[in-house]
Amino acid sequence: MARFGLGLDNMLRSYLIDDIANVAMEDAFIKHTNWDLRKGRPYIIAGSEKLEKRMESNKIFKGITGTAGGFYGPQGRVLRLNIQDNDLNSKMDNFSFEGDRITNLEMETSAIYGLGKLLGHECLSLNAIIANRASGTFSEDPYKAVDKLIAYALDKLAE
Repeated sequence: MARFGLGLDNMLRSYLIDDIANVAMEDAFIKHTNWDLRKGRPYIIAGSEKLEKRMESNKIFKGITGTAGGFYGPQGRVLRLNIQDNDLNSKMDNFSFEGDRITNLEMETSAIYGLGKLLGHECLSLNAIIANRASGTFSEDPYKAVDKLIAYALDKLAE
C-alpha cells in the first residue's frame, strides 16, 4: 500500500501543488539521494487516509511508491546507455522518512494521488510486488500475486 507517491517525473509540477505536497519529505529525499535538480524537483503526495484505514490489515505492507517517468533508465535499468545516477535505486532502498520507506517503483501512483487530491477524490494505490531488483529475483507466478491483490482489495471494499 502506497501511503505516499514519490514523483520522479515532474508531471504534477504543471499544476499548483504547494498545498498538497509533502515538502519536508521531498527535501529529505533530495538530500539523501543527492538528487540532481536538473532532472526537476521530486514531489511527494499522500494517498487517502480514509482508504488506507479501510484497506489495511496484517497482510499489507505500507510504504512510499516511487513513480518514474519511464520504464528503463528512469527506473535505474541499464541496457545500452549509461544513466545519470547508477546508485539511485540503492539510495532509494535505504531512504526513510518518519518511519516510511520506499517499497516499490512504478509509473503511475504519484500522478494519480496528486490529480485525485487536486480534484477532491480519494485515491490509494495497492501494488503486487513481483520483482526484487536489488536481489534480481522474480515471482514464479506474477499473475497469482496480482489476482490475490485484486481479490483482497475487492473483499476489503465490500466490507
